Amino acid sequence: MGWMIVLAFLILDGCMVGPDYVSPPTQSSPQWLDAGNSKVQSVDGRYRDWWKVFQDPVLGRLINKAYEQNLPLQVAGVRVMESRAQLGLSIGGLYPQSQQLLGSFQYNRVSNNSYQGSFAKYFDYQQAQLGPSISWELDFWGQFRRAIESSDFSLMASIADYDNTLATLVADVGSRYVALRMTEKRLEIARSNAETERESLNLAEIRFQGGTTSERDVEQARTVLASTQATIPTLESQRRQLSNALSVLLGMPPGKIKELTEQTGQIPVAPPYVAVGVPADLLRRRPDIRNAELKAVAQSAQIGVAESYLYPAFSLTGQFGVLSTNVGTTSLSDIYNWHSRFGNVGPTLSWNFLNYGQITNQVRVQDARLQGLLIQYQQAVLTAQREVEDNLVAFLKSGERAGLLAQSTEAAQRSLNLAMLQYRQGITDFTTVLTAQQALLKQQDDLAITLGDISSNLVGVYRALGGGWQIREGKDLLPPSVKMEMAKRTNWGDLLAPTTYPVPGKPEAKNPIRPPDW
Repeated sequence: MGWMIVLAFLILDGCMVGPDYVSPPTQSSPQWLDAGNSKVQSVDGRYRDWWKVFQDPVLGRLINKAYEQNLPLQVAGVRVMESRAQLGLSIGGLYPQSQQLLGSFQYNRVSNNSYQGSFAKYFDYQQAQLGPSISWELDFWGQFRRAIESSDFSLMASIADYDNTLATLVADVGSRYVALRMTEKRLEIARSNAETERESLNLAEIRFQGGTTSERDVEQARTVLASTQATIPTLESQRRQLSNALSVLLGMPPGKIKELTEQTGQIPVAPPYVAVGVPADLLRRRPDIRNAELKAVAQSAQIGVAESYLYPAFSLTGQFGVLSTNVGTTSLSDIYNWHSRFGNVGPTLSWNFLNYGQITNQVRVQDARLQGLLIQYQQAVLTAQREVEDNLVAFLKSGERAGLLAQSTEAAQRSLNLAMLQYRQGITDFTTVLTAQQALLKQQDDLAITLGDISSNLVGVYRALGGGWQIREGKDLLPPSVKMEMAKRTNWGDLLAPTTYPVPGKPEAKNPIRPPDW
């Protein structure tokens, strides 16, 4: 009885080898480079549903559909389910690792010429056996607890990966939608200018037929018109490709988005300012940063798992059952007799002390992997800051460029109007008109591109700030149809029950698997 108390003490009070995770230092700027700009506000912005700042209902509907139907996002959700199952597998290591019900029936024939045969009265006999067998390696060094710790943080890392996939998806839908509307605007400009240039061609032909101008004016007008018309097929191709890309993001075949195929729209208008908070907020908001550190935490626990093999393993094994043969006065039916019982129980010790060098190198392998993940985490923090700075300066400078292009476009329009008037009055030649038309087309096209760049860069700012993934708060990560399909194939137990996961930064949110520390 005393040895059982000792074993219980070893189980409950066993140590855990291996290092405890320590977050590495990261470099973070106190404020953004453009914090002094009047269009940049150092307060928390609208990150959960940032697309609403554009006040475009079509964009909102597209993002909601993408969240519901996107296939890569569902793959990320399935990986979370895989991590949950892996966590259950690791937890099972704390319990008897081998739990078997053994049964056997044997017919044995002993050779007459063998040692046993020379003394045995029976040279053939039958034997039956039935009973449970248990083997339990005690978690004295924390091997299984470290494995649970690693699986636990791997699960949290898979949730962060899902959030990162969702944030990227939302930003991709926004960027492609802006690009689509920008392309439609460029198409409108090209077609409008083509109509104007066709009128100029008609005017040149009338004046040529009237003998007031040369044929060169006609050919020049036809050249400019054909050049403008040549841009239209390219823009139409781009529009179709962007629509197809959006369809795939929404988990739909190309051409199935009615909002895009039945009507056109304007380029989403970005607000004149953006709220960006401070760089330190990225550490808790960016899911890719969380994912990078959680992977490091999970790997840190793997060092303890590897290090536990340096020490002896203590196990408790036992077997109980009934056994009977047909030798002598016994028969196989005696297996149901209580006197046929047998059993054994006791502790065992195993120690791979001769493999010390090999195991030590395995610990070093795990430690090197941890160090690599720590460096990747530090790099992720720097990369996140760079992405914010890049998109922020692009947003601000594209706004400045748009203001200047708006002025140049107005001037180009006035220049064209004056050139046409003077040409009709015979004051100037037709080349001046054509030059003014080409200048206007370029300025209008550049302005449309820049207006699209403003909105696209703002989408990039919100993506870099870690916005968009928060819309999954309070919702399951997999649609019911996917869970039903999985349940038909495999018994998932309660793992497929509707489950919500906490949003980091909200302490009131509770994880049904593990209280979050992030």
